[in-house]
Amino acid sequence: MVTINKITKRDGRIVSFDSEKIARAIWKAAKVAGAKDRSVATNLANQIVKKLENQLKQGEIPSVEQVQDLVEKTLIEKGYARMAKAYILYRQKRAKIRRTKALLGVIDEIKLPLNAILVLERRYLKKNEKDVVIESTSQMFRRIAKCLAEVEKQYGKTDNDVASFEDEFYHMMTNLEFLPNSPTLMNAGTMFRQLSACFVLPVEDSIEGIFDTLKAAAMIHKTGGGTGFSFSRLRSKGDVVRTTGGIASGAISFAKIYDIATEVMKQGGRRRGANMGILNVDHPEIMDFIVAKEKEGVLKNFNISVAVTDKYMKEVEEDGDFNLINPRDNEIVETLKARAIWNLMIMMAWKNGEPGIIFLDTINRHNPTPQKGQIESTNPCGEQPLLPYESCNLGSIDVSKFVNEKGEMDWKRLKQTVRLAIRFLDNVIDANVYTLPKIEEITKGNRKIGLGVMGFADMLIKMGIKYNTEEGLQMGEKLMKFINTESKKMSSDLGEEKGSFPNFHGSIWENQFKTMRNATVTTIAPTGTISIIAGCSQGIEPLFSIVYVREVAESLGRSLIEVNPLFESTALKEGFYDEKLIKKIAKKTSIQDVKEIPEYVRRNFVTSHDISAEWHVRMQAVFQEYTDNAVSKTINFPNRATPDDIDNAYWLAYKLKCKGITVYRHGSREKQVLRPIESQGTVADFSLECPTCV
Repeated sequence: MVTINKITKRDGRIVSFDSEKIARAIWKAAKVAGAKDRSVATNLANQIVKKLENQLKQGEIPSVEQVQDLVEKTLIEKGYARMAKAYILYRQKRAKIRRTKALLGVIDEIKLPLNAILVLERRYLKKNEKDVVIESTSQMFRRIAKCLAEVEKQYGKTDNDVASFEDEFYHMMTNLEFLPNSPTLMNAGTMFRQLSACFVLPVEDSIEGIFDTLKAAAMIHKTGGGTGFSFSRLRSKGDVVRTTGGIASGAISFAKIYDIATEVMKQGGRRRGANMGILNVDHPEIMDFIVAKEKEGVLKNFNISVAVTDKYMKEVEEDGDFNLINPRDNEIVETLKARAIWNLMIMMAWKNGEPGIIFLDTINRHNPTPQKGQIESTNPCGEQPLLPYESCNLGSIDVSKFVNEKGEMDWKRLKQTVRLAIRFLDNVIDANVYTLPKIEEITKGNRKIGLGVMGFADMLIKMGIKYNTEEGLQMGEKLMKFINTESKKMSSDLGEEKGSFPNFHGSIWENQFKTMRNATVTTIAPTGTISIIAGCSQGIEPLFSIVYVREVAESLGRSLIEVNPLFESTALKEGFYDEKLIKKIAKKTSIQDVKEIPEYVRRNFVTSHDISAEWHVRMQAVFQEYTDNAVSKTINFPNRATPDDIDNAYWLAYKLKCKGITVYRHGSREKQVLRPIESQGTVADFSLECPTCV
């Protein structure tokens, strides 16, 4: 019998042999199969090492593949069928991932999911002039951590302090517990150094103002940011232009110019340019604006929303008249029934999901710096109301990673991560290189940041809590209250350490806190791509489906196939995993009628289409109560939903003090971001949770 000291890796390297790695791999499979005692994995690993030592000749060095083959064989021989199945599936996945990574030229020390690698390779990892990846996944996170930690030098921190923060930032990201917004991932530590995701730019009623803003938007899009505009100051179509003697082409015409410019800009970018277009409900072009996106493909680089006021909502409720006002001279142009505007909004939202609504007075009641002006627009997804020229940087915590093996939240560890994430996001403000002096001035004046969550649906599943229940709402409220409270404590501590934000005096916080570093600290973002990287559910959304296709932004050029890993592990653990079953549920947006799945599992794995609009809105509202900025959430409806259903959801959102609402009726657009596997008649390869280009 020989003693094993070395092992040959797949790339041919010979490294030290560590039997603990075998035990860890078996333990992963054992947990999936429902084991509770880690000693099972340790004992099996010891047996496998002895077998291997008996098989080897003197001086022979085993390979990784030999070891894995022996693990599979031993698990089967010892009667651990479920454990063996989990181990084999995991091994198959890793093999497929390795092949794809090699094809992409990506070195991944962190062992990220394949969908994450595809996203990182296309958008985030540094490349040379030949478009070849030149950094590994760990190097990317180290680049970001170093860039953000170096900010501490500006505040008198020692080199040791800076190195310590760098390591803490690095481990928080590589553990996928927290990730910042896309521009920070892309640009931190590079030549661009524009790190914020959200911007609002004013659109003044002059040719100079309109095109100065367009230029600024193009510069922001170039570096991965998104822009929001209110076109409400622009005179309406047909109005007088005194300087030329002509007539105005209207607010919508200039929105289309912005859309075309965004389309051109995105061709050379890594991230699709995104915009929010907002028009006040009293603008003379409001009826045309509401139907502007009726034809699919028009204003395709815009989300659009109508900004409604309390006065307008009162007139709708009382079936009163409502005046449309010329923004040039504030004269009444036309008087309509308030409900005529409302009904058209409802019908268009039912037809294709737009426009959304923002409740402008609700937003401004929570404006933290009213002395600096009124908020008139948001970022592209609506979660970040901002003043003109203001920017904000966001980041999200994957809260599912803080559920322990007992199904309980680790509040202590979550608190530590919240505090570190707030420091990280505050440092982004100082690390930033701003595209315009006006943006730098207001951004540094208010120092707004937005810490949010992702993986909320996964968290509830791990805790055994159904999303659409009072218990689900209570947990959402408890979670966000905790994060918001700890975020404010940390911001206050940073205010003591580094100074309050310059516009602190006159802000809503002046009489509540002695110091405050940031005018806002919390936001619920949609977490589109960072949730792919983290391998978790998006934002506070319920699961869309158990197996589905995610149409990623055009610049990525791929469709990603998602299989919920919690469902997969549950199916293995409970013994009902079968690839035929996976193919069956891939065609569905709900598993509630799939009898092969135990009822108690179906109960936990509710999807968006199992949940009524009321529960969607109520969940948004409990998070909004403890969120400084706003909540990005899509209120999903089944295809059979009626306009009355949307009407009721809009009123509920207003009465529960949401800051806005976006709805989508499944299948109402030809192209949608998430869809079942075969909804377009194409069968995709989804058996091993791997993406397929379609």
